[in-house]
Amino acid sequence: MNRALDTAFIPPQDREEVIRNAVWESMVAVEIDHRPPAGEISARVRLGAAGPLRILSAQATAVTVRRTDRRARQDEEPAVFLGFQMTGTSLVVQNGRECLLRPGDFAVYESTSPYTLVFDEGVDHHFMRLPRTALALPERSLRNIAAVPLGPGNPLARLAFTYFTQLAMSDGLHDGVHAHAVVEPSIELLRAVVASQPDDSGRAKAPLDETLGLRITQYIREHLAAPDLSAARIAAAHGISVRHLYAVLSRSGISLGDWIRTHRLAECRRELAESNGRVRTIAAIGQSWGFVNATHFSKAFKQTYGMSPRAWRDQNRPAPSA
Repeated sequence: MNRALDTAFIPPQDREEVIRNAVWESMVAVEIDHRPPAGEISARVRLGAAGPLRILSAQATAVTVRRTDRRARQDEEPAVFLGFQMTGTSLVVQNGRECLLRPGDFAVYESTSPYTLVFDEGVDHHFMRLPRTALALPERSLRNIAAVPLGPGNPLARLAFTYFTQLAMSDGLHDGVHAHAVVEPSIELLRAVVASQPDDSGRAKAPLDETLGLRITQYIREHLAAPDLSAARIAAAHGISVRHLYAVLSRSGISLGDWIRTHRLAECRRELAESNGRVRTIAAIGQSWGFVNATHFSKAFKQTYGMSPRAWRDQNRPAPSA
């Protein structure tokens, strides 16, 4: 479902917080520095999604957006962003490069490296986010294309600009069967754009081992609830040894047991806050995400989030109606 906000209907003292919350919840955690004072901040934002593709369209007063090194290091779900310049200009900085975007241009950048977006003339932009695992491209391919202007001079980039901006503006493509239908074409088009960059004709057919780490973490996400999820099962599913599995994950700084536990706890936390989580028992929710021992689950939850599962569920109960 699409959402929209207009700061014209928001008290000036609340505008920065409302905008920040919208960006953080729909896209990524960033620092947002508005140029005008609070009373002069203006923004109209539309939020949408098509499957895993998240969309934020914005028109706003001048602003600088920063993804800090600390936040980039803490990223648990690596993502790739697309930024489409509609009018005016903006600057994208990442990996020691900076590019100026003009109308008709777009740029790619990543959540796992610090970046800065500068909108000195105000914002007229479509932003899109895709999970990096969905692209299944080698990390070096994405790093090489980050903060590189992609414009009308590249026929595939020109096609992508038209396609993605139309997707951003077409609410009818953000729901139901239509949303599902555009996911794969969107991914393949972006892959084609990356592969079409100079001196990189082989990216689209990069060896499978270069995307193995991404495919492994995606597999784990899809099977988090499986009680028999283990290193042996994960390794077998990818045709590698357990030793090779640990080596691949180690290169990405991932400890398998910690990674699985962290993401299972996050799913439990999400479910406990939902209406269904107020019907099922806490033990049942924990067990459904692989925590067989209820005491162990409660202890791990409190250690991670600073409160018990019960306290978290109670905190998220809806207020009684008057």
